[in-house]
Amino acid sequence: MAEWKNKRPFRREAKEVNENEKAAPDTDSSSWVRIRLFPIWLRILIILAILIVAMVLGVMVGYGVIGDGEPADALKWRTWQHIIDIMSGRS
Repeated sequence: MAEWKNKRPFRREAKEVNENEKAAPDTDSSSWVRIRLFPIWLRILIILAILIVAMVLGVMVGYGVIGDGEPADALKWRTWQHIIDIMSGRS
């Protein structure tokens, strides 16, 4: 196993940067430019969409497969109204 002396091997040492700045002051070789393939706001939307799909699939599997009901019934409002009524003691 190779041991890394520096956690970021691609970043230049401060001494090297200062020497390069003296040689060419108009170029900024010390900063990193990170171009993201997907912006952060798009990543958040994708994660939220994945979570919603996972929740819907989980409800359908729980109601349809584990609960011996029809999986499509898990998405109907009257099913949820019935569950809420049972939990609140109305039925």
